[in-house]
Amino acid sequence: MTIPVPDTMSASQHINPHTSRRCAPEEPLVLSELNPRAVVDHLDDEGQPLHVLTFGTVREVCPKCRTGHLTLVLRQSAVRIAHLFCADCTSCFDAHYPNGTPALTI
Repeated sequence: MTIPVPDTMSASQHINPHTSRRCAPEEPLVLSELNPRAVVDHLDDEGQPLHVLTFGTVREVCPKCRTGHLTLVLRQSAVRIAHLFCADCTSCFDAHYPNGTPALTI
């Protein structure tokens, strides 16, 4: 059986690269540990609670303690640098792609 194939595609059949999902698996991020004192303000105020919002869990597991997934912390009043945070060992990490492009910039 022969299936006819049109010579041209209609406008509705074209694939828009801006709206199509990426098919290739994501490359792992390269993580670099950050000094928490350089990332978050007021770490020395032991008596005062630090209010920092996290914005979800990412697929990366903490490379330091390897016990849980990291969470995303964006810049906010007490946070100077967007970073990934491990609640288990309280470590902070920067993330970039293997080609060097920062992964946490908007």
